[in-house]
Amino acid sequence: MEVFYNMDQEKELEESSGTSPVRALSPKSNTGRTHSLRASAPLLLIHTSRIAKPPPSSPAPPPAPPQNPSQAPEMASANAISTASILCSPKQGGLRRKGNQKVNFGQSGRRFAVRASAKEIAFDQKSRAALQAGIDKLADAVGLTLGPRGRNVVLDEFGSPKVVNDGVTIARAIELPDAMENAGAALIREVASKTNDSAGDGTTTASVLAREIIKLGLLSVTSGANPVSVKRGIDKTVQGLIQELEKRARPVEGRDDIKAVATISAGNDELIGTMIADAIDRVGPDGVLSIESSSSFETTVDVEEGMEIDRGYISPQFVTNPEKLIVEFENARVLVTDQKISAIKDIIPLLEKTTQLRAPLLIIAEDVTGEALATLVVNKLRGIINVAAIKAPGFGERRKAILQDIAILTGAEYQASDLGLLVENTSVEQLGIARKVTISKDSTTIIADAASKDELQARIAQLKKELSETDSVYDTEKLAERIAKLSGGVAVIKVGAATETELEDRKLRIEDAKNATFAAIEEGIVPGGGAAFVHLSACVPAIKDKLEDADEKLGADIIQKALVAPASLIAQNAGIEGEVVVEKVKAREWEIGYNAMTDKYENLVEAGVIDPAKVTRCALQNSASVAGMVLTTQAIVVEKAKPKAPAAASPQGLTV
Repeated sequence: MEVFYNMDQEKELEESSGTSPVRALSPKSNTGRTHSLRASAPLLLIHTSRIAKPPPSSPAPPPAPPQNPSQAPEMASANAISTASILCSPKQGGLRRKGNQKVNFGQSGRRFAVRASAKEIAFDQKSRAALQAGIDKLADAVGLTLGPRGRNVVLDEFGSPKVVNDGVTIARAIELPDAMENAGAALIREVASKTNDSAGDGTTTASVLAREIIKLGLLSVTSGANPVSVKRGIDKTVQGLIQELEKRARPVEGRDDIKAVATISAGNDELIGTMIADAIDRVGPDGVLSIESSSSFETTVDVEEGMEIDRGYISPQFVTNPEKLIVEFENARVLVTDQKISAIKDIIPLLEKTTQLRAPLLIIAEDVTGEALATLVVNKLRGIINVAAIKAPGFGERRKAILQDIAILTGAEYQASDLGLLVENTSVEQLGIARKVTISKDSTTIIADAASKDELQARIAQLKKELSETDSVYDTEKLAERIAKLSGGVAVIKVGAATETELEDRKLRIEDAKNATFAAIEEGIVPGGGAAFVHLSACVPAIKDKLEDADEKLGADIIQKALVAPASLIAQNAGIEGEVVVEKVKAREWEIGYNAMTDKYENLVEAGVIDPAKVTRCALQNSASVAGMVLTTQAIVVEKAKPKAPAAASPQGLTV
């Protein structure tokens, strides 16, 4: 790439190459010179002219004069981005030396170097001690919420403080001042986040388990054990315990089990447990539960026509809710097609029309790539358009059938390539309408507009007829799945509360209860209250006997001791001696454990104190995984803390 800074060089290039150089982001710097650049690779050209179909062979137009600030922002088109174009922006005031940056342009090319800030390095015992300190601080704060007698934690955020009982929310809010300790806290945040992503609950249990495994493991490594062998022993033991857990888990049986799982996960709130059970009854196990804020003090459950798609957003830049990493649209237009969109000119008319309507646009296509994706992202980030894109679910003929389902659900006209309906010819009248769209990284929920209800019922009747006529086991399964997605709809839980703080806390509890319920339906249930982990610890000696290396056996011992930590902490939060409770539970059968709510040793499954097997499995897997990484860590590299500027002296003659 060549960068030019005076008009003479620019003219020489234009005369020698016969092409006009591409205009950079800023037509003029602070010095008044016009900056141009020529690139051998495609460049991201951001200009302020309205997007339109460019002539096939015409050169790039000169930059348009500045517009009236009162006018609405225009659309931006994009092909690529260059470092030089950013450096030439007015905010930089031209290319200049700043701080430790060094920019050197010579005849042979261009050099651009950025010096890294100073780092602090800690090795061996110092690094492990710093990690352990950070892990303990975060795990102590999160562990306070474990069990039915767990406490709340107040988070000081912008606006009113937030009172929460959710482990992953607390973990994400904690940042320690010491960089090395914060690295340890970040590892526990990773455990909580992974468990929340995979199981939706059990984040506090996973954090407590991880802290205990790391603490015992670091003691062994400090005493001279081989950390790699210890990690191998931990992994083998956990693998054997998960197999045992899968054997002992039993499937969910009826409404009572669902209510019990939801109640326990919501902090023993029976009202939430009943609401979740009612919602599952109405939409079925394949239905979708959506959580919204209510305008009143009451919490209600409404069932609306909707559908969930197992595809998430193509780019995370489409996210509208950074806290939850999801896209949320209301009254969105929906484009449904089986074609691949790579040229921005194909969808420019739709983008302009939806922008004029001030409506979000959801694009469901085979894929959105290249220039089209880059332009959508750039204009979304600049706030010019509100758009998101997802890939069409399924494959082959099944993909076409699902896209037809989505089109009928939203009232859209399916733009099928084999019918000659091209995206570039699509009008805004052919788009569908969705009352609400929620997109995560791996799923999309579409709540239909009320106008499409009759067409939806006709589609469901057609699918039921196809189901009765098919003999294929595979087709039967897929048709039943499509019918469930279309007919089950979406159960919307509208959460009400007297204050904003109470509303946020209740929404988090309902979210945990919802995730735990679907996890239980998926993989079954086990005794709660930490009893499943205590009983699994009795299976460790049999796994340990199969290990040959002494340090691997040490890893098995670490897991055996760490498994009792959740039950012990639940008892401590209830004001009972944890070690005494653990010893009594060890002597009982699989389903017998300590009920901290009633202060009794009883059959926890019959008492409704149950946990999803998936939550238990994910908590054990993720905690052991992160613990293994910590044990094999020998050094920490963090940014060196900058010295604080001395406080300014008070002016003489003034009394403070």
